[in-house]
Amino acid sequence: MAGKPGEVIMTITKSISIRPMTFEDIDQVMHVELSSFENPWTREAFENEVKNNRFATYLIAEEGDKIIGYCGVWVIIDEAHITNIAILPDYRGNKIGEKLLKKAKLFAAMKRAKSISLEVRVSNHIAQNLYRKLGFREGGIRKRYYTDNHEDAIVMWVTL
Repeated sequence: MAGKPGEVIMTITKSISIRPMTFEDIDQVMHVELSSFENPWTREAFENEVKNNRFATYLIAEEGDKIIGYCGVWVIIDEAHITNIAILPDYRGNKIGEKLLKKAKLFAAMKRAKSISLEVRVSNHIAQNLYRKLGFREGGIRKRYYTDNHEDAIVMWVTL
């Protein structure tokens, strides 16, 4: 799949690639979002991220023309923040989330970020293990962070 001139597209396998999200991708990203979260972001939230948030970049993983995952990252001055990451249920366990997160880390470093933070549910041990594998360490707790059930979030950081 061709990208913008000078843009690097990382191929995971012969059929899965990662590229920046466009406005036209939002319908499929919403499918991933609705398949992944009990309290999903709205379409309007994604539209705002793509159209209006100059700090936001979203990466998508796709197989052919099918979007199977995405990862959002904000880079503000020298700090980056992972806003969300999701993979379609049928594609989980294939290291696609890991590849997306590695690409997000690379993107943040290219934008001169010195660190990346994220929040993760205290109950989401699979995600925590992935983040630790990629160098993230616990930095604190956000009490009652998640609005659906008021679960705490672990704040994790990695220095780039």
